[in-house]
Amino acid sequence: MTTLHAYLIFNGNCREAMTFYQTCLGGELTLETVKHSPMANDWPEEAQQKILHATLQKGPLMLLATDMVEAAGFFVGNNICLSLICEDEEAITTYFDKLSQGGSIKYPLHHFYGGKLGGLVDQFGIHWMLKL
Repeated sequence: MTTLHAYLIFNGNCREAMTFYQTCLGGELTLETVKHSPMANDWPEEAQQKILHATLQKGPLMLLATDMVEAAGFFVGNNICLSLICEDEEAITTYFDKLSQGGSIKYPLHHFYGGKLGGLVDQFGIHWMLKL
Protein backbone atom coordinates (compact mmCIF):
# COMPACT_ATOMS: atom_id res chain seq x y z
CA MET A 1 0.00 0.00 0.00
CA THR A 2 1.37 3.44 -0.94
CA THR A 3 1.30 6.03 1.86
CA LEU A 4 1.83 9.79 1.95
CA HIS A 5 3.57 11.69 4.78
CA ALA A 6 4.72 15.25 5.42
CA TYR A 7 8.53 15.56 5.44
CA LEU A 8 9.88 18.66 7.18
CA ILE A 9 13.32 20.11 6.43
CA PHE A 10 15.09 22.08 9.16
CA ASN A 11 18.22 24.19 9.12
CA GLY A 12 20.07 22.50 12.00
CA ASN A 13 17.26 22.48 14.58
CA CYS A 14 15.47 19.25 13.62
CA ARG A 15 16.08 17.62 17.01
CA GLU A 16 14.62 20.65 18.84
CA ALA A 17 11.60 20.91 16.54
CA MET A 18 10.74 17.20 16.58
CA THR A 19 11.11 17.04 20.37
CA PHE A 20 8.67 19.96 20.58
CA TYR A 21 6.22 18.20 18.25
CA GLN A 22 6.50 15.07 20.38
CA THR A 23 5.50 17.05 23.49
CA CYS A 24 2.54 18.44 21.55
CA LEU A 25 1.36 15.28 19.77
CA GLY A 26 2.80 12.44 21.82
CA GLY A 27 4.13 9.32 20.12
CA GLU A 28 7.53 7.72 19.69
CA LEU A 29 10.38 9.82 18.34
CA THR A 30 13.41 8.29 16.62
CA LEU A 31 16.35 10.42 15.55
CA GLU A 32 19.18 9.19 13.33
CA THR A 33 22.26 11.38 13.02
CA VAL A 34 24.52 11.32 10.00
CA LYS A 35 27.26 9.96 12.29
CA HIS A 36 25.19 6.88 13.18
CA SER A 37 24.04 6.12 9.64
CA PRO A 38 25.52 3.98 6.85
CA MET A 39 26.19 7.29 5.02
CA ALA A 40 28.53 8.71 7.71
CA ASN A 41 31.66 8.41 5.55
CA ASP A 42 29.97 10.37 2.74
CA TRP A 43 29.60 13.55 4.81
CA PRO A 44 32.13 16.01 6.29
CA GLU A 45 32.77 16.31 10.03
CA GLU A 46 30.52 19.39 10.42
CA ALA A 47 27.52 17.35 9.19
CA GLN A 48 27.99 14.34 11.49
CA GLN A 49 25.71 15.59 14.32
CA LYS A 50 22.92 16.71 11.98
CA ILE A 51 19.73 14.68 11.93
CA LEU A 52 19.68 12.59 8.76
CA HIS A 53 16.20 11.23 9.45
CA ALA A 54 13.63 11.70 12.22
CA THR A 55 10.32 9.91 12.64
CA LEU A 56 7.55 10.82 15.06
CA GLN A 57 4.87 8.15 15.09
CA LYS A 58 1.69 7.76 17.08
CA GLY A 59 -0.64 5.18 15.58
CA PRO A 60 -1.35 6.20 12.00
CA LEU A 61 0.12 9.69 12.55
CA MET A 62 3.64 9.93 11.11
CA LEU A 63 5.74 13.06 10.79
CA LEU A 64 9.15 12.83 9.11
CA ALA A 65 12.00 15.34 9.21
CA THR A 66 15.68 16.04 8.52
CA ASP A 67 18.43 18.65 8.89
CA MET A 68 19.74 17.85 5.41
CA VAL A 69 19.14 21.06 3.45
CA GLU A 70 19.45 20.84 -0.34
CA ALA A 71 22.31 22.57 -2.19
CA ALA A 72 20.17 25.65 -2.97
CA GLY A 73 20.07 26.41 0.77
CA PHE A 74 17.21 26.69 3.22
CA PHE A 75 14.22 28.87 2.35
CA VAL A 76 10.47 28.83 2.83
CA GLY A 77 9.20 26.68 0.00
CA ASN A 78 11.78 23.93 0.23
CA ASN A 79 11.31 23.33 3.96
CA ILE A 80 8.51 20.81 3.46
CA CYS A 81 7.89 18.09 0.94
CA LEU A 82 5.48 15.24 0.49
CA SER A 83 7.00 11.82 1.07
CA LEU A 84 5.39 9.10 -1.03
CA ILE A 85 6.27 5.63 0.28
CA CYS A 86 5.65 3.25 -2.62
CA GLU A 87 4.69 -0.40 -2.45
CA ASP A 88 6.86 -1.70 -5.31
CA GLU A 89 9.29 -0.91 -8.13
CA GLU A 90 6.54 -0.36 -10.71
CA ALA A 91 4.70 2.11 -8.47
CA ILE A 92 7.76 4.24 -7.64
CA THR A 93 8.84 4.42 -11.30
CA THR A 94 5.33 5.28 -12.53
CA TYR A 95 4.67 7.93 -9.87
CA PHE A 96 8.12 9.47 -10.30
CA ASP A 97 7.79 9.70 -14.08
CA LYS A 98 4.29 11.18 -13.94
CA LEU A 99 4.93 13.67 -11.11
CA SER A 100 8.12 14.97 -12.73
CA GLN A 101 6.40 15.82 -16.05
CA GLY A 102 6.57 19.60 -16.46
CA GLY A 103 8.62 19.89 -13.27
CA SER A 104 12.25 19.30 -12.38
CA ILE A 105 14.12 16.33 -10.96
CA LYS A 106 16.16 17.21 -7.85
CA TYR A 107 17.77 13.76 -7.71
CA PRO A 108 16.83 10.76 -9.88
CA LEU A 109 15.63 7.45 -8.51
CA HIS A 110 18.64 5.66 -7.04
CA HIS A 111 19.43 2.86 -4.60
CA PHE A 112 19.26 4.03 -0.98
CA TYR A 113 19.23 1.99 2.26
CA GLY A 114 18.35 -1.19 0.39
CA GLY A 115 15.46 0.48 -1.44
CA LYS A 116 15.10 3.36 -3.85
CA LEU A 117 14.80 7.10 -3.38
CA GLY A 118 14.19 10.02 -5.72
CA GLY A 119 13.24 13.68 -5.40
CA LEU A 120 11.49 16.17 -7.64
CA VAL A 121 9.61 19.44 -7.77
CA ASP A 122 6.36 19.13 -9.69
CA GLN A 123 5.02 21.65 -12.21
CA PHE A 124 3.18 23.44 -9.39
CA GLY A 125 6.29 23.92 -7.23
CA ILE A 126 5.49 21.13 -4.75
CA HIS A 127 8.52 19.17 -3.51
CA TRP A 128 8.19 15.37 -3.53
CA MET A 129 10.35 12.56 -2.16
CA LEU A 130 9.54 9.06 -3.36
CA LYS A 131 10.85 6.01 -1.49
CA LEU A 132 10.63 2.27 -1.94
